[in-house]
Amino acid sequence: MNKINIRPIKLEDVGAVLDIYKEYIINTAISFEYEVPTLDEFSDRILTITKQYPWLVYETEGRIVGYAYGCTHRQRTAYSWSVETAIYVAHDTHRKGVGKALYTTLFDKLKEAGFYTAFAGMTMPNDKSEQLHIACGFSEIGVFKNIGYKFGKWHDVKWFQKEVGDYASQPVSL
Repeated sequence: MNKINIRPIKLEDVGAVLDIYKEYIINTAISFEYEVPTLDEFSDRILTITKQYPWLVYETEGRIVGYAYGCTHRQRTAYSWSVETAIYVAHDTHRKGVGKALYTTLFDKLKEAGFYTAFAGMTMPNDKSEQLHIACGFSEIGVFKNIGYKFGKWHDVKWFQKEVGDYASQPVSL
């Protein structure tokens, strides 16, 4: 059995994580980025996000094969207890439990941090991601039609929502 470790990202993980993400940028419309960020740019993103949100990696036998994180959903104060999530898994590890394990751990961390609702948007079509999100307890809440343009065509983004914490009548400030 392979030894797995789901843990917070470290700066020395940036290259491995960017290698996973790069494939999505270059070869798919799943990421709406056109250009692969530099290591420094990606490191800055990670440092900014991890000041407030968890960013986890899935490591097996010394290789990072996936990552998931939370980030700001919207800027207004009333949204403070909501979080947007993202998850990327190496293509050769799809449908092997990596995504579900990452999300399960991420949801626990988000709940511990005081978040109540997680949102996830995915470029359509993306059956694998949609199935993962549903399997992890997300519910579809709507579609933004023709919101992104990449590879010569317009793409829809389907949005999902999941409760990660029991809603308090007076939430604690984050």
